[in-house]
Amino acid sequence: MSSWFEAIILGIVQGLTEFLPVSSSAHLRIVSTLMGTGKDPGAAFTAILQLGTETAVLIYFLPDIGHIISSWVRALFGRIPRRDPNAMLGWYIIVGSIPIVVLGLLFQNQIETVFRSLWIVSATLIVFGILLGVLDIAGRKIYRLRDMRWGQAAILGVAQALALVPGVSRSGATIAAGRALGFERPAAARYSFLLALPAVFGSGFYELYKSLKDHTHEVFSWPQTGVATVVAGLVGFAIIAFLMRYISKGSFLPFVIYRVLLGGVLLVLLATGVLKAQ
Repeated sequence: MSSWFEAIILGIVQGLTEFLPVSSSAHLRIVSTLMGTGKDPGAAFTAILQLGTETAVLIYFLPDIGHIISSWVRALFGRIPRRDPNAMLGWYIIVGSIPIVVLGLLFQNQIETVFRSLWIVSATLIVFGILLGVLDIAGRKIYRLRDMRWGQAAILGVAQALALVPGVSRSGATIAAGRALGFERPAAARYSFLLALPAVFGSGFYELYKSLKDHTHEVFSWPQTGVATVVAGLVGFAIIAFLMRYISKGSFLPFVIYRVLLGGVLLVLLATGVLKAQ
């Protein structure tokens, strides 16, 4: 059984990296290996840990979420125009959540095994890091969320689904796709965080249910996982506040450089046998 210290460290790592476009799942995979446990914390632990960071999203964006849900329900019953921007945003989040649910179920075994290889993690860190930088620079800045359309929502949903592979980054993939479609950075980031809510809560509670049903919990005990999840949420809230301020003026270049360097170092460590891929 792994220690409390390791669980708390992974909670901090989750909180620090969930919303930055650097891939939290990749960092959890790498840090757990570097701590010398010899164990991958597992897809289930990662999914449950994300419940903490998504709770931070709920709290930070609570007014927005309240408006979206309220408008969606009222539009559904004809109390406000069906094309109300907040009501449509609710529909777009629903549509955008479908790809990750379908692909998550279809490739569940690969997600929990093959995709967690550090070779794949290193490659996706580099490739999607460069892609994020290119799309951020080339992307236009002409759309806000109220300008979104069905096709754009579907594309952003597919982009989010790519984050099923550790190293891609849920926020990074969605923001990059948003920039490619012409959305402003703050709009792309805000939608990325809102879009993640159904998928992450669904995945987290599903893994929680499976663990309770099977009376197993991979590497960490329930108390350790609970504390790590709370830590992840507290740190994550601070990171959301930082990122929303930063992207109003700053670019994603520092994150691109970091991803490429981290991926490169990881490749060297794997090639020299310092780290094992699985």
